[in-house]
Amino acid sequence: MRDSAVNDTSIWSRGMMAVTCAQFLSAFGDNALLFATLAVLKQQFYPDWSQPILQMVFVGAYILFAPFVGQVADSFAKGRVMMFANSLKLAGAVVICFGFNPFVGYTLVGIGAAAYSPAKYGILGELTTGDRLVKANGLMESSTIAAILLGSMAGGVLADWHIVAALGVCVLVYAGAVVANIFIPKLAPARPGQSWRFTPMTRSFFNACRTLWQNGETRFSLVGTSLFWGAGVTLRFLLVLWVPVALGITDNATPTYLNAMVAVGIVVGAGAAAKLVTLKTVARCMPAGILIGVGVLFFAMQNALLPSYMLLVLIGILGGFFVVPLNALLQERGKHSVGAGNAIAVQNLGENTAMLLMLGLYSLAVKTGAPIVGIGIGFGAVFALAIGGLWVWQIRQK
Repeated sequence: MRDSAVNDTSIWSRGMMAVTCAQFLSAFGDNALLFATLAVLKQQFYPDWSQPILQMVFVGAYILFAPFVGQVADSFAKGRVMMFANSLKLAGAVVICFGFNPFVGYTLVGIGAAAYSPAKYGILGELTTGDRLVKANGLMESSTIAAILLGSMAGGVLADWHIVAALGVCVLVYAGAVVANIFIPKLAPARPGQSWRFTPMTRSFFNACRTLWQNGETRFSLVGTSLFWGAGVTLRFLLVLWVPVALGITDNATPTYLNAMVAVGIVVGAGAAAKLVTLKTVARCMPAGILIGVGVLFFAMQNALLPSYMLLVLIGILGGFFVVPLNALLQERGKHSVGAGNAIAVQNLGENTAMLLMLGLYSLAVKTGAPIVGIGIGFGAVFALAIGGLWVWQIRQK
């Protein structure tokens, strides 16, 4: 039974279904916990600028552990690494649920997420191959975004009803993710026998960074995905403060509904990318990236709910179409050069550094009293120009 599961490389294999289920539950918990924890900060009268700081401690864990988690993912069976990482997330949710410092608990969740990411993406290249890898990434992104959709809504709605109940649901969901990981086939480690001494590990990681950066295709993927996720996490926090300013709504649920619209769109965009883009035609995704920035610019000027929903769905569609092919390209090229786990760890370093910088700038802008609508307009314009510049740079490299 186990051998057949390992040898079946279709995207509907038992292994892929187990990974997809575990990822859904883990991502659901991440997003529900974020909005539940934001409600805790609001209840305890933390200042507005502290909200992005919460996410910054999360992404800081990614950056701090980036030199090590890729090797961990490649040195052990990736399903077991995912189970350990989800256990750390579970511990972090328990810390927040029992009333301890939310920043401490969320840091634990961040460490778990840092360990989880190289394993969850790296295992796709071990369970499936070739152009099926784009489809596997589409399935993974669709599962993730469905989890973001439902988790964000659950976190906001439950927090409006009872904050401790919302946190308790997060604990249960993470426990379910740990159980789901048990059913992932135990694959052989991709690169066993590597040194666990600090200096060789960090040297190996930065050599992987250099290797991927020197390759035009993987550099293109690293920069594109870093810009996308840095912008995406900033937009999420922008929505939390934009809703009461632009729409006059002060509950916890409405920002989660708006985030859910982005999630719905990304599912559609990821599906379209799986059908229309291959590893040889990745450049097709670039116009969608530019249009994301244009969409955010127009969104920031809205003051009614219906057009806001429509624009966020469109932004999500463009986002899914943009990021899925870039992820697949990096996994395929990285698998044959530095190892899939190391490639994703390098990607995480880039993405989370971009998140940290963008969230820091956003937090600074809020603290200095910059108008939220103006921040949104400027953010959209800069993102569109950045992706356009990346596209031109890539063309000139060929």
